[in-house]
Amino acid sequence: MCYRRHGHNEADEPSATQPLMYQKIKKHPTPRKIYADKLEQEKVATLEDATEQVNLYRDALDAGECVVQEWRPMNMHSFTWSPYLNHEWDESYPDKVEPKRLQELAKRISTVPEGIEMQSRVAKIYADRQAMAAGEKLFDWGGAENLAYATLVDEGIPVRLSGEDSGRGTFFHRHAVIHNQTNGSTYTPLQHVHNGQGQFRVWDSVLSEEAVLAFEYGYATAEPRTLTIWEAQFGDFANGAQVVIDQFISSGEQKWGRMCGLVMLLPHGYEGQGPEHSSARLERYLQLCAEQNMQVCVPSTPAQVYHMLRRQALRGMRRPLVVMSPKSLLRHPLAVSSMDELANGTFLPAIGEIDQLDPQAVKRGCAVLW
Repeated sequence: MCYRRHGHNEADEPSATQPLMYQKIKKHPTPRKIYADKLEQEKVATLEDATEQVNLYRDALDAGECVVQEWRPMNMHSFTWSPYLNHEWDESYPDKVEPKRLQELAKRISTVPEGIEMQSRVAKIYADRQAMAAGEKLFDWGGAENLAYATLVDEGIPVRLSGEDSGRGTFFHRHAVIHNQTNGSTYTPLQHVHNGQGQFRVWDSVLSEEAVLAFEYGYATAEPRTLTIWEAQFGDFANGAQVVIDQFISSGEQKWGRMCGLVMLLPHGYEGQGPEHSSARLERYLQLCAEQNMQVCVPSTPAQVYHMLRRQALRGMRRPLVVMSPKSLLRHPLAVSSMDELANGTFLPAIGEIDQLDPQAVKRGCAVLW
């Protein structure tokens, strides 16, 4: 049982509204007094000893002395943040992977051992990914996203993904976890890249957004080496975790100096599904942006999501990344990228004109400002 001896801000007068309770509280001894009495009863220390210790402590505080003994964190939970301090947004990072290695990784994560019976639609997705690895098809969103994870764990960087249906993906595009239709067992290709790889963990978490997002925020603040991702089943499901976003993710570094590289994937888009589960409330996150506290991205090609995820993990800076992830673009025939765009490209904050245009034929130019 706990109680508050003073008002909520240590300065108001709580007895104005709770007179009887605070009459009792004023008469109740403090925890320090109860502890000192217990020590005296057990002949460990006298009340005079306790009073002397309090006075010495207060005198040391008044003198500006250090009153805490040397503190050593437990090694199993400690980590030095030195490599992640004092970085700029536009710093370069090792973003290139050799095309041959990319092809090997793409083939490895699209190959399923014998004895695993895939559901027919999942089997078609993996057949397409094998064609992508062979250079017979361009990469779609799911293929490029999974390949980004493969390159990271290949380099020893752990990846952690959570959210309801995150293994499958809300819109049936990811399928990082394969469910055997015969016995219900699971197989995760990204856990079988090579011996000694970085861990790949995917958790189909409960539909309690505030609890799950708060946990993932804490994980990301304690483990900067891991690419930590939370995916909302639909973008507006982040409504249930808005306190975590406002109080921690968007402002934790400014308030407490706690850096965080958490990624939030928020499926977003008005595609005929009505008012619910359409908007991820992009405007909310743009309003929260200030003092370079976080990043908001709206990727539109598989190459962009590939480079965006790799950039978040590989560069030294650790700031939250909020992603308005697509729906129909996940399988749109024009939303594809080549192996060359993955191997030799980079993340583009804005994609410029890629077509050859006749300047004389241009009648109007449009600029979109966020």
